[in-house]
Amino acid sequence: MTADPSTPPTDLQALAEELLAQATGSGPGRAARTLPHPVDGLRQTVLALRGGAELSEHESPGSASLLVLRGRARLVAGEASVELSAQQVAPIPDRRHSLHADEDTVVLLSVAVPFRAPEPE
Repeated sequence: MTADPSTPPTDLQALAEELLAQATGSGPGRAARTLPHPVDGLRQTVLALRGGAELSEHESPGSASLLVLRGRARLVAGEASVELSAQQVAPIPDRRHSLHADEDTVVLLSVAVPFRAPEPE
């Protein structure tokens, strides 16, 4: 599928504010929304974490990167850790990892998803 120019753009600043409000008011301290994309092979999710919240250790989604839109976060994989501030981007390690919000934080997770040929009818 190719990009559709009629798909409206997403206002990341407004979405970040909305998700951060949800995250600060929720028990787990996080909220997320996957962006609608008419492009094969790309999945992007905006994730908000209240300061002190985390995504516990989980498997790598495959080829992916993390862009901090606001706040500060730590991406931890085993003994390795990288600190990210607003407007910094880093690849996600291809192994189990966790994400920790050092303050109220919003990130954009971009994941390359494998192309799947359409199933025959």
